[in-house]
Amino acid sequence: QVQLVESGGGSVRAGESLRLYCAASESIPSNNVMGWYRQIPGAQLELVAVINDTDIVYGAPVKGRFTISRDKSKNSVHLQMNNLRPNDTAEYYCRVQPMNYWGQGSQVTVSS
Repeated sequence: QVQLVESGGGSVRAGESLRLYCAASESIPSNNVMGWYRQIPGAQLELVAVINDTDIVYGAPVKGRFTISRDKSKNSVHLQMNNLRPNDTAEYYCRVQPMNYWGQGSQVTVSS
């Protein structure tokens, strides 16, 4: 079972930035999708951004503010989050598809 280890969450003020990291314990094929989802309590899981060797997809709420990147040599994926807003507050999860591996979650809290 591949392990996904996340880091980089935290608490910031609106307008500030954070960077999330997710490292896989084993090599992930480049055509597999790596990315980030988020969830607030009581709400559905929401796509943040995903990437594979040909495509990048962003959720509408984060377009233009978040950037996803992948380091294939380190089996990792990163999420640069700029101009954070209070409604970006959520638990962020790293995911690999199609195997459906999940990270442990990283809390991001943005205060106004």
